Amino acid sequence: MAAPIPQFSLERQHAALAPQLEAAAARVLASGRYVQDGEVAALEAELAAALGVSQVVACASGTDALHLALRAAGVGAGDAVLTSPFTFFGTIGAVLLAGAKVEFADIDPASFLLTPEGVAAALRRPRRERLAAILPVHLYGRMAEMPAICQLAAAAGVPVIEDAAQAIGARLPGAEGGRLVAAGAWGACGAISFYPTKNLGALGEAGCVVTGDARLANRLRELRSHGSPRRYEHERLGWNARMDELQAAWLRVKLPHLPRWTERRRALAARYEQLLAPLAGTVALPERTPDHVFHQYTIRTPRRDELRAHLERQGIGTEVYYPRAAHQQPALAGPWPPLPEAERAAREVLSLPLFPELEDAEVERVAAALRGFF
Repeated sequence: MAAPIPQFSLERQHAALAPQLEAAAARVLASGRYVQDGEVAALEAELAAALGVSQVVACASGTDALHLALRAAGVGAGDAVLTSPFTFFGTIGAVLLAGAKVEFADIDPASFLLTPEGVAAALRRPRRERLAAILPVHLYGRMAEMPAICQLAAAAGVPVIEDAAQAIGARLPGAEGGRLVAAGAWGACGAISFYPTKNLGALGEAGCVVTGDARLANRLRELRSHGSPRRYEHERLGWNARMDELQAAWLRVKLPHLPRWTERRRALAARYEQLLAPLAGTVALPERTPDHVFHQYTIRTPRRDELRAHLERQGIGTEVYYPRAAHQQPALAGPWPPLPEAERAAREVLSLPLFPELEDAEVERVAAALRGFF
């Protein structure tokens, strides 16, 4: 039997970067400074330059980034936040931990994202709570239609907070086809995850919030450090969401490689599309839009579970992101309005192997296995 093909491999990426990663670890060890110091400050500056934003606030995880963003924007008890029902539960948890309630609009079946039409319909609903934020999720590396969503939010007087956990490096043209604006930089602020499997991954937990608002950034910095603007002075209730120096140092090693890794992901997606073209009408393939950075290559088929078992027998790894829509989770007892597209996506999506170090021959083998199944 041929060698297994993993759905994702950190070992391949880190083997190539091992000398630089080890040197970064040694530098931090020798510094005697291990939490939110010079490496974190340098990473924030380098990320701001790479993403074209004025403010980056590093923190301990992508979930912390979302929680910080909501709290800094004033979301709390008695509020509601409109978001997608098809996302990792961390999105929902951040809203609930801020004290707010979750409200859903169903997703588009092709992109798996909130749509302007869905947001507009949700804005017209009667509600008891104040709608305190709209929280679009950029899933699988593709961005929601941010120009239209931001216009709707502005007209309603509601801030936009982006869940850009899976979309670092994705960009869409700004107003009237202007300069490209990065995922996370459209609304009041946006949260990015550096979980190890992300397009830019740490070697543990890490995240950041991006914003163009200096006052909001200062509030975020206070919140991530027990509400403290200065040592032993606490002006608001915060918590410990600081980034470790070691994670920042490792991310600084990886950040210069992100553009090349992104282009490789896009090239692999294009190859999958070419090889799977004979399955058009049988399998729904992801659209290759200019903003898409392909955190995942996710297909959909009603025969998802059969296909996944077939690929597993051939040594091909896959993942399901996500097998339940958020409103179907036990932690979110209903009743909820019908969300049929999110529920159908949870039954049909399957993410194929995709990471920058994946070999062309492996992509061909995965595609041949899919063609053979159908």
